Amino acid sequence: MSVHDDMMQDLSLQQVSEHIRWDENGLVPAIVQDAETKEVLMMAYMNRESLQLTLEKGETWFWSRSRKELWNKGATSGNTQTVISLSYDCDGDTLLVLVDPKGPACHTGENTCFFNTITVQGQSTVSGEDVQSSGSQDRFAVLGELEQVIAQREAERPEGAYTTYLFDKGVDKILKKIGEEASETIIAAKNRDNEELRLEVSDLIYHLMVLLQERKLPLDHILDELGRRHERPRRDG
Repeated sequence: MSVHDDMMQDLSLQQVSEHIRWDENGLVPAIVQDAETKEVLMMAYMNRESLQLTLEKGETWFWSRSRKELWNKGATSGNTQTVISLSYDCDGDTLLVLVDPKGPACHTGENTCFFNTITVQGQSTVSGEDVQSSGSQDRFAVLGELEQVIAQREAERPEGAYTTYLFDKGVDKILKKIGEEASETIIAAKNRDNEELRLEVSDLIYHLMVLLQERKLPLDHILDELGRRHERPRRDG
């Protein structure tokens, strides 16, 4: 980059900064949106330095209020966000960042951080089929909760937690545990012991979900694949 380009970039950043209403901590909220699908992915905060890095690097950089440091989205997970465009609203107190995401935006493995739906009274009707579907989904709510806990363990790495131990040891250790639990599941089934089978299958599912988190493959993608297989025409019909 030439000296002239550097001067123009600094001038551009200075001009932009003058139009932004930074809060008392020198921060401004930034809404991140998928440039192609228009799905809102996340909200984080930028300061002047992270905004400058975002403009210079072409990837999203933010300021962590909890850690008090700059962070490059996806630097650890690989789920980076290439910036397509950046704008600010009419009041200058919010940024809108359109990006090309390279993976899930949420640390839980979800594509978007906004996956918790709140029902608005009177905005929709619920049919009997919907109630049945909702009830079926509630049966597996614990899997969604477990997925979030595992993702939180990976992000925070609390000392002494077994899930932390697995992530620290890496994928080979996780795969070894899956092999062990699969073998024990087979033995329990051969022994015709449903109590033992219940315990071993639970252990197997847990370790499989740890693997999915390590690979950043959301459980929803597995459920979607199962749904597609269910919808295919059956050859034995």
